[in-house]
Amino acid sequence: MRKPFVAGNWKMNTDGHSSVTLAQDVGRGALDIACHSVDVAVCPPFVYLQSVAQALSSWSVAVCAQDIYYEQKGAFTGEISPSMLKDIGCTYALCGHSERRHVIGETDEIVNKKVTAAINGGILPIFCVGELLSERKGNKTTEVVWAIGTGLTATPQQAQEVHALIRKLLHEMYDAKLAQEIRILYGGSVKSDNSAELMANEDVDGLLVGGASMKADEFLAIIKACV
Repeated sequence: MRKPFVAGNWKMNTDGHSSVTLAQDVGRGALDIACHSVDVAVCPPFVYLQSVAQALSSWSVAVCAQDIYYEQKGAFTGEISPSMLKDIGCTYALCGHSERRHVIGETDEIVNKKVTAAINGGILPIFCVGELLSERKGNKTTEVVWAIGTGLTATPQQAQEVHALIRKLLHEMYDAKLAQEIRILYGGSVKSDNSAELMANEDVDGLLVGGASMKADEFLAIIKACV
């Protein structure tokens, strides 16, 4: 059975004080709610990763970077390598989030390099895929597969259909064992009032939470719904 996984993406929010306070509130609350039945991670901005990792050292909440670069070192101004992330206590890294693709302009080729570099560097990638709203309306989901990020939430049935499709593709591309073991998270305007219904689906193994992860009580309620 796949262990549920909930990650909170803070995006370009918080400051030094509020990031640590939020992390501590989540860590303390997750201990009471989740124990060892749900894996939990938070994704603070790069500049607060180390202080958040230190703040969470007493609790079972992992730290996830919002991005990663595919080279180990060198003249790559502004980039952060897998070894640097691992050095400060990161366990996971987001790769190919919709905002990285559509705002920053990352291509599939770049995202592929980042996923490979993360794995080779001992960082677990959270590889983001999904469709644009226009592609969903145009019935192109199966051609694209992408994260929503529009304020709209997929119905539980829609989420299950796409997650089942992803698992089927993994089976076809790799093997049945990997397809059954890998965790597929839903991300798209997740809130406490829709998380339990989304998690009730057979192929929804967890949630990548955006804005709702910025409020400890709301995020903890989402974690509780996954227990």
